[in-house]
Amino acid sequence: MTGSALRYQRVLLKLSGEALAGDGYGIDGGVLQRIAEEIVEVAALGLQVGVVIGAGNIFRGVSAAAEGMNRPMADSMGMLGTVINSLAMQDALRRAGQKARVLSAISMQRVCDTYTQRRAVEHLSEGEVVLLAAGTGNPYFTTDTAAALRALEIGAEVVLKATKVDGVYDKDPAKHDDAVRYEALSYGKVLADGLRVMDATAVALCQDNDLPIVVFNMNSRGNIRRVVSGEAIGTLVGAER
Repeated sequence: MTGSALRYQRVLLKLSGEALAGDGYGIDGGVLQRIAEEIVEVAALGLQVGVVIGAGNIFRGVSAAAEGMNRPMADSMGMLGTVINSLAMQDALRRAGQKARVLSAISMQRVCDTYTQRRAVEHLSEGEVVLLAAGTGNPYFTTDTAAALRALEIGAEVVLKATKVDGVYDKDPAKHDDAVRYEALSYGKVLADGLRVMDATAVALCQDNDLPIVVFNMNSRGNIRRVVSGEAIGTLVGAER
């Protein structure tokens, strides 16, 4: 398969921090390497890949704030957690033979470069996987919202939301045997029904800019390649046609 066979040329992959933890806490080296290898596989096809990783495997700012911690401080700690995860992924990608670079919304030049839209686009155009760390650099915004914002800034054609399930359901499939998976959804349906795709701010940002979201199962090996080559897996969220 060559770049011409890809459905997209530039994408934003959103990974949860929990995805890196496997069945435990922190970063599972085996899981990290498997995900890195899948990213390397699609990058080798000519796909330009930006990545936003959450920090739930290390620290969750919202949970800490709910327990009484100052919310901006808690969110700052969460943003630092995303930098840790991004540095780990950068290392895994480089060990797999893929050029990669971390760009952080919070300046920390001793460990990574500072994010600018121009710098991110330049590195993507040069074939590097770009890891967009530290969220938006501001409290009260989730990494889902950061993913939508960065996707728009870098000119991505789609947000690929990697999850533990194979799409969006009308109810929790882990609790309800009769849960039905949606093949496609409108932004309005997601927002009106409060479906767990991305947070409402992220979905509204995608809606305002007609940026589609594909929700798919990251635990099935090869799914990133399947999505970017046009296979109908997961759930597509977009404008009503």
